[in-house]
Amino acid sequence: MVEDELALFDKSLNEFWNKFKSTVSDTSCQMVGLRDAYKDSIKAFAEKLSVKLKEEERMVEMFLEYQNQICRQNKLIQEKKENLLKLIAEVKDKKQEVETLTANIQDLKEEYARKKETISTANKANEERLKRLQKSADLYKDRLGLEIRKIYGDKLQFIFTDIDPKHPDRPFMFSLCLNEARDYEVSDSAPHLECLAEFQENVRQTNNFSAFLANVRKAFTALVYN
Repeated sequence: MVEDELALFDKSLNEFWNKFKSTVSDTSCQMVGLRDAYKDSIKAFAEKLSVKLKEEERMVEMFLEYQNQICRQNKLIQEKKENLLKLIAEVKDKKQEVETLTANIQDLKEEYARKKETISTANKANEERLKRLQKSADLYKDRLGLEIRKIYGDKLQFIFTDIDPKHPDRPFMFSLCLNEARDYEVSDSAPHLECLAEFQENVRQTNNFSAFLANVRKAFTALVYN
């Protein structure tokens, strides 16, 4: 009886052990399979993650390069803008210079026209005065033995004769011209007359040229008799 029970217990124990080993073996195989599957999944995930990271790195690099290109383009645009503003400023300055130069040229033209008119008026006045002098010269030549010649520098040379009784042809002379102020200017008297400056001042004030010539002739005559 006891042996039978022991045999039955031993049988039951063996069956339990066999089942336990089988279960453990199956579980171990399942664990190994799960572990390998997990490793494969991790490896595949790592590979996908690596690819994704590389793609993202390329995207970041492309984005940074794009940003750099934009920065360079913005810099070029700013430089071109500054150059354009500088060019516009230079054009404005040149335009202002041209306007100023044009105004100066216009002023010079107007001033030239005024001076030309003044010179023309003065020349006409001089021509009239020279005509009067020439007319007077013809008269004085006959009455006073006076000859008038035009010499260098638009000067007139007045030559008196018939002053020295001993030498009627002996010349007594002086030169006369109109200065920049359009006044009479007397010089080069031969023989020299100390009073010539006084006569010059009188004729400037009175404009009485006939009296001036008469006084000069009297002064030359006084030199002969003195």
